[in-house]
Amino acid sequence: MLEKKPESEEDMEKLVYFTKRRLDSGSVFTYVYRQKCPKCGKALMGKPREGEKVKIRAKEYVCPSCNYSAEKKEYEESLKANIDYACPKCRYHGEIQIPYKRKKIKGVDALKFECEKCRAEILVTKKMKEVKGKKEVPEEF
Repeated sequence: MLEKKPESEEDMEKLVYFTKRRLDSGSVFTYVYRQKCPKCGKALMGKPREGEKVKIRAKEYVCPSCNYSAEKKEYEESLKANIDYACPKCRYHGEIQIPYKRKKIKGVDALKFECEKCRAEILVTKKMKEVKGKKEVPEEF
């Protein structure tokens, strides 16, 4: 069962990751909610702030309540990605929850899952990344 879909700006601030993509004849809507601090359980973990600005490229997540910090990779891999998709092959509409753990697939970091109906592999790549494949050699005359 997926977590509640983000509907307001307030909900969006509780997310670590969010994307809505078109894939050929299908689509993917992926969102990942932040977790509460494992130490104090009072506040949601987030990237450190400098005044009002969030450090976007920070390598850690920090609890604003007790200042507990966790390494970025370790923290993100403990989260769950909620995916609402329409398969590009069979057009089946489904929902799935997978670990938020990106893997290198053909040189690109991606979340990988299978369609529940036809078992087609679906990739949610990092923004603006193309899956690398063999280059086609042009025919010579």
